[in-house]
Amino acid sequence: MKYRIIGVIGASTCSQDVAQIAENVGKNIAKMGAILICGGLGGVMEASSKGAKEQGGVTVGILPGFSIDQANPYIDIPIATNMGHARNTIITQTADVLIAISGEYGTLSEIAIGLKLGKPVYGLGSWPSVTGIKQISSVEELFQRLTVTSP
Repeated sequence: MKYRIIGVIGASTCSQDVAQIAENVGKNIAKMGAILICGGLGGVMEASSKGAKEQGGVTVGILPGFSIDQANPYIDIPIATNMGHARNTIITQTADVLIAISGEYGTLSEIAIGLKLGKPVYGLGSWPSVTGIKQISSVEELFQRLTVTSP
């Protein structure tokens, strides 16, 4: 199945190792020709957006505040919602599939909304005890599953 819009969800601050994983995910999303949608801020969101931009991809940031100036420098289309965490619903509703990378409670809320909406949710080191997440051990495995099989 070809995904048109892929959501990357994760914390706004992260370790270098997690940032590297997120950047690789972003690169692969762009290579697939898909659009990356995320929360538009730092951490996992910025790293994945950076990776997508390095490969010529398109990025959309659904921002929690009232100003598009909050967006990280790799966001092509910043959307200011002034909705705080409620913007997570927009991300999950818009994405065809969600990729959770590490993350905290905000990520958990996006996972829960995505699962409730019936969206496929893949996890790379994110909330392994949550039923319904397809846990993946590497970026390579993730994109083999995304390009070869339907969720």
